[in-house]
Order: sequence, then C-alpha cells, then structure tokens
Amino acid sequence: MNSKFRQLRLSQLDRSLQDMRTFPPRPASGWIASVREALGMTLGQIGKRIGSSRQSVQQLEKAEATDRITLGALRRVAEAMGCELLYALVPKSGTFAELAERPVRDSAARDVKSVVHTMMLEDQKPENADQLIEDEAQRRLNRNKKR
Repeated sequence: MNSKFRQLRLSQLDRSLQDMRTFPPRPASGWIASVREALGMTLGQIGKRIGSSRQSVQQLEKAEATDRITLGALRRVAEAMGCELLYALVPKSGTFAELAERPVRDSAARDVKSVVHTMMLEDQKPENADQLIEDEAQRRLNRNKKR
C-alpha cells in the first residue's frame, strides 16, 4: 500500500473512531441480556422473533457474556430487539497513526540504546539519549513516508 494512502487511511480511522474511545464497556451479563431486560422483553419473545427457542436465546446471552458468540448471531438478536449491531477495533491507547509507528519507534529505540551502551562503555555516553531516539525514529518514519 502506498505510503500517502496509508497515512490518509490511518487519519480517517482515527477521526471516524474518535467517539468509540468513550464507548462504555460491555455489561458483565452482556449487551443482549442488559438490553432485553431494559426493554422488558422475555427470552421467549426474542426467540419467537429470530425463529428460535427460549433456551437458545438464553444460550446466546451466555455465549455473548463469555466472548463465544458470532457476529451473525449477535446481529440477529440485535435486530430482534430493534437495535443495530456496531463493532469496531480501537487501539488500546493512542491513535492508529501512533500504533502504526510503534514498531519503527521500538526498533529505533533498541538500536540507539545499543549504540549508547557501547558509547557508555567507552566513557562517551551522550546526555540526550531520548532525543537521539526520537531523532532516529523520525528519520526512519520520514524515510518510510518517501517510499
């Protein structure tokens, strides 16, 4: 993938998923059970709407709460409750751009620290190791952008 297109895609992802960072965590009992109970629906009502039994819906609730449900099943149940399923992959911290840069920055840090260690053994340790790491990371990132 060309570098400019990749940067544009990262920027678009960061903007479009900005609000997802404050999305509430899944309830312990799962979204299906929480929404169903809040709407005052029974397991049987949902089962009837998806062409399944009450027990099947109960199994789906348990499967969702333990991360074993398929997106298709979750979508069917959401539809049955008048909801829409939304899902996303969001970086644990920072932005997608930062996540994409992390391997380059880690590699630069490793390489610079190795040189700094050698210089230290020769009693020539630089004062600004963090700045050297940042400079090397930027050099590598800029080189990658030109490709």
